[in-house]
Amino acid sequence: MDAFTAGILQRIANTESDLHNAREAGDVFAMDVEQAELDDLHRLAAEYGVEVGSRTA
Repeated sequence: MDAFTAGILQRIANTESDLHNAREAGDVFAMDVEQAELDDLHRLAAEYGVEVGSRTA
């Protein structure tokens, strides 16, 4: 696995965790921010052919 792939997968995992925490806290603004970041990361991964898997946030 190259550094780009490892980095994007790590950023996705971190963002999924942050989104989960925001949901647990009921922080609607943070949920929106984290979901937008997650969507961007998934788009970027797809654009560069990085297989993300079937994780759900």
